[in-house]
Amino acid sequence: MTNATEANRTVVERKADRELVVTRTFDAPAHIVFEAWSTPDLFKQWWVPKSAGMSMISCDMDIRTGGTYRLVFRHPAFDQPMAFFGTYKEVAPNTRMVWTNEESEQGALTTVTFEERAGKTLVTLHELYPTKEARDEAIVGSAEGLPEQFAQLDELLAG
Repeated sequence: MTNATEANRTVVERKADRELVVTRTFDAPAHIVFEAWSTPDLFKQWWVPKSAGMSMISCDMDIRTGGTYRLVFRHPAFDQPMAFFGTYKEVAPNTRMVWTNEESEQGALTTVTFEERAGKTLVTLHELYPTKEARDEAIVGSAEGLPEQFAQLDELLAG
């Protein structure tokens, strides 16, 4: 028998040379989980891992196929804010979002799916990098924060 903490744990896996897949089940219907990913005020509440010491200073999201996003972060160790941006290649409300990460040549193509199962939602985040090295660098960087980010999303959904 699995307890709730184990059942909702975030799984981060390397797939092939250039892929990273992260999964977690959330105790909320898909439309609610999708809303937390697609509403800037909600997204800002959970996306930045608290332990990172960063803050999100702006969050612009035009979530539709062909729309763009721009997230700007501030970290006390850096003088200048950091911006992450890209284009939504596909948006299917409550089921799927695909976007580019255009802030560098090593940016991934990210696909997030929302699969509802008995009132809970399995979220699968799939990132395809241009090189194995880019994927490996991402694992050391942002992917380490995803379990904490997803735990923060759990807290938001519970509230």
